Amino acid sequence: MLIIPVKDGESIDKALKRYKRKFDRTGVVRKLREKQHFTKNSVKRRNEIQKAQYIQHLRDQEEI
Repeated sequence: MLIIPVKDGESIDKALKRYKRKFDRTGVVRKLREKQHFTKNSVKRRNEIQKAQYIQHLRDQEEI
């Protein structure tokens, strides 16, 4: 459970924004979406390799 102390004179909008930011950092929604379907280990590994290749390609383009 997340607890966000509201400071004196602070608007509810700012406190809500801090709550949303803190909630996003916990990664709860990301984990739930990940568990909605099963992904084989070979597919996970292939996706990680493709992502690494893409990032490396971007870094190579940056150097040129």
